[in-house]
Amino acid sequence: MALKWFQQPGRRACVVGLDGVPHTMLTRLMADGVMPNLARIAAASVVRSMTVSLPEISSVSWTTFMTGRNPGTHGIYGFTDLHEGSYRLRFPSFRDVRCDTIWDILGREKMRSVVVNQPATYPARPIHGALVSGFVAVHLDKAVFPARHLRAAREMDYRIDIDAGEVRGDTPRLYRRLHELLDSRRRMVDHLWEAEKWNLMEIVVTGTDRLHHFQFDAWEDAGHPHHGDFLDYYRAVDAFIGEIHTRFVDGGDAENFFVLSDHGFCRTRHEVYPNAVLAKAGYLRLSPADATDLEAIAESSRAFALDPARIYVHRRGRFPRGSVADADADAVKAELRELFLGLEHEGQPVVRHVFDGAEVYDGPEAGNAPDLLVVPHDGFDFKGRVTTRDIVGERRLQGMHTWDDAFFLAGRTDLVEADDADFRLQAVPHVILRSLGLDA
Repeated sequence: MALKWFQQPGRRACVVGLDGVPHTMLTRLMADGVMPNLARIAAASVVRSMTVSLPEISSVSWTTFMTGRNPGTHGIYGFTDLHEGSYRLRFPSFRDVRCDTIWDILGREKMRSVVVNQPATYPARPIHGALVSGFVAVHLDKAVFPARHLRAAREMDYRIDIDAGEVRGDTPRLYRRLHELLDSRRRMVDHLWEAEKWNLMEIVVTGTDRLHHFQFDAWEDAGHPHHGDFLDYYRAVDAFIGEIHTRFVDGGDAENFFVLSDHGFCRTRHEVYPNAVLAKAGYLRLSPADATDLEAIAESSRAFALDPARIYVHRRGRFPRGSVADADADAVKAELRELFLGLEHEGQPVVRHVFDGAEVYDGPEAGNAPDLLVVPHDGFDFKGRVTTRDIVGERRLQGMHTWDDAFFLAGRTDLVEADDADFRLQAVPHVILRSLGLDA
């Protein structure tokens, strides 16, 4: 006998995520007629720019979106972190999220969610509904819940992401793979839309982020040989959004349609290496000096950085070879703040803000937070590697993430103030929950 899932009747909501799409780009694409479907939807919605989580990377931002909490509560501070009691890097996964997600909250109310391709949800775990993990997902059989949808995923040749190594340096192949990836997303949505009963449908397009990393020059330069290809991909994304919106409205829903990005984007000019900054200023020493990772950090080190620009005071008691007493930590933080704020390249300031982790994060996981977070000016892409001795290097990717200039489109205009000057990503899931009649 087939298993019958109980579903709370009532409202439905649909959310489309566009990874890494800036508010400024979206506005221009709609105004120029490249995204007419989204422009039509936006005309009856509130569209807001917003800031996102710190650091401004997808694993942190999407976890903030799915929980409505900052990293001090959900516990995800980056794609990498340190194993407890060591300097070995580890890769946090969905298992490491320390609080409920929006889907858990809905599930307790017997409301079902279908989630397709959200980053930072691997390996897939049970939710009241269905979940297909987004990147970084290694094995498809661990990326699909419930397992009854795995056969369909294989038969439709479902793809989670492009192979960056395959497309690097082969631009025509990059565009082909991006369109194939979008078609794969469409097939999965078609399947789950009908196969599952749901109150919340969420679909994330990550090809936008990949396009920007590899082809942001093609967006900024109208004379670029692939400018037309760039716009054609956005036309395809717009058609996909239009299909989803029409399907949602035809099902009897209208207002509870939302679209968002997890961070902004801009053109990369240079890479910047905070560990090289710390080493040159005498705060970081490796032994031997040509070591390739933080496992070689010397006891005399007073600070180090993890990707992209999370600065940690090398505290005694927190780290195995830590040398800075808690009583001295604030003084070291003040020195480091001035060090990074004073950083220049060719007469241009590199750093826009230096945030104190104690002021940014709160919650039971705040003790694992970085001490400082460095936010660069547009164009200076921070990378946490320790193998580079130069402070500034040539860019390897054309586009980089930004902390601000993300966007949120809400069909429920009564739930978002149009003139809120400090709208943040953390507020978005609470808006969605309220649209479904839940206190949040």
